[in-house]
Amino acid sequence: MSISDDERPKKAAAHELGCDLSLLSVDELSYRVQLLQDEIARLEEEKKKKSAGRLAAENLFRS
Repeated sequence: MSISDDERPKKAAAHELGCDLSLLSVDELSYRVQLLQDEIARLEEEKKKKSAGRLAAENLFRS
């Protein structure tokens, strides 16, 4: 019997946007800043890939 995606336990987010930060230590804040910077870099890289793919498709259909 397999477990569907809906039945699997959800991992807690390491950082939730807009959450209360007042109880976090400086180390925890630094960790979250790094985590978010890494995620921004990942998003920017994916954006570049998609933009390049879109440009290639546009150029193909312009010819």
